[in-house]
Amino acid sequence: MEEIIEGKAFVLGDNIDTDQIIPAEHLVYNLDDPEERKNFGRFCLSSVPPEFSGLPNGHIPFIEDGECTSEYQIIIAGGNFGCGSSREHAPVALNMAGVTAVVAESYARIFFRNAVNGGYLIPFETPQRLIDHIATGEMLSIDLQAGTLTNLDSGQTFSLSPLGDVAEILKAGDVFAYAKTAGLI
Repeated sequence: MEEIIEGKAFVLGDNIDTDQIIPAEHLVYNLDDPEERKNFGRFCLSSVPPEFSGLPNGHIPFIEDGECTSEYQIIIAGGNFGCGSSREHAPVALNMAGVTAVVAESYARIFFRNAVNGGYLIPFETPQRLIDHIATGEMLSIDLQAGTLTNLDSGQTFSLSPLGDVAEILKAGDVFAYAKTAGLI
């Protein structure tokens, strides 16, 4: 796990559910097939309605037509990110699209655990409503040691909630790698 994460922001609103992250119609692809797995990135966030995007000027596509990865590496979201079904494909889809971190006010518990247990991305929580301070396309830097997110365009820095014990699982790669290194299995 890198100590500094940098990338472009993609801003979303509240209550982004797992069917918006990866619609059920795209669950037909085989995660074990490298070519089919790319489709999870291709269709990631394809069902987010414009009113949920948190964008004042309408909807900006997360994935450009014909692409499998996004130009955005950091999702900034409101509350209850990953709600809905317990679809473990949601953090996989974000990972396949090139997302390394999600910063949200709160998460659905099952999405948070799926993201951490699989080592797909880092789910940061923030006590502030960052969707009011960050715009899609702005460059961000997350310092894991300091527990901060800096908007490189505006110069503003925000505190993130500590990762706690989750950090050790993410450093190991996933929950099984952590269990092995901790002598639990």
